[in-house]
Amino acid sequence: MAIDYRKRPATGRGTPAAAISLEKVAARAPGLVSLYKTAAISLAKHDVGGRRAAVYLVLDRSGSMRPYYRDGSVQHLAEQTLALAANLDDDGVVPVVFFSTDIDGTAEISLDAYRDRISPLHESLGHMGRTNYHLAMRAVIDHYQASGAADPAFVVFQTDGSPTSRAAAEQVLCTAAKLPIFWQFVGFGDDEFRFLRKLDDLAVPGRRVVDNAGFFAAGAAPKAHSDTYLYDQLLREFPLWLSAARAAGIVGD
Repeated sequence: MAIDYRKRPATGRGTPAAAISLEKVAARAPGLVSLYKTAAISLAKHDVGGRRAAVYLVLDRSGSMRPYYRDGSVQHLAEQTLALAANLDDDGVVPVVFFSTDIDGTAEISLDAYRDRISPLHESLGHMGRTNYHLAMRAVIDHYQASGAADPAFVVFQTDGSPTSRAAAEQVLCTAAKLPIFWQFVGFGDDEFRFLRKLDDLAVPGRRVVDNAGFFAAGAAPKAHSDTYLYDQLLREFPLWLSAARAAGIVGD
């Protein structure tokens, strides 16, 4: 599998044609209409309606993630992410990075190909290893920089535990703070996520130029949360980052 590194240039923030219309979503992916509408409401609530961003999805394939692939939790998060992307990006495609000890594989989900897609992709990737955030983060950075995207990136980064190399993950996040990339970490499971909470609170400007990450714990039953709750959590810190990134010259107006 390979991600298409070319991404269409944006047509300008706030231009209605830049996002996929409800009519097009209904025609191409009727099963996502409810999620699409819920995401739009949350975007407006957080004052980022009309904002454009390239959306990525990063999925943990460490051994402890098996139950969440089996019960459809990861598939559901993928659908929620795609519906959010349909509001933010006009290509209807979300690049997906699967990681464990290394990068296990890359793929895409799209309005035309998303139903029951995650589990077959996951199962095709073989052995589930340990947890190395930094390799997946670098893969996203490389893809985004190669794409030539004019808009910032919004990364939904799902995991169920701390990384094997904490220092490497911290270093990549701090270095990436100079880039127009926002990392929204989502924790599945009962872990206390002390490391992710630490990443979320890393000092500014002592460790990084802006706060470029958010985190929320979805718990042991991620699908039990309403879509409204999920989107509100995903978007809670994104507007704060946009303001800080604009002030720092990382993101344009």
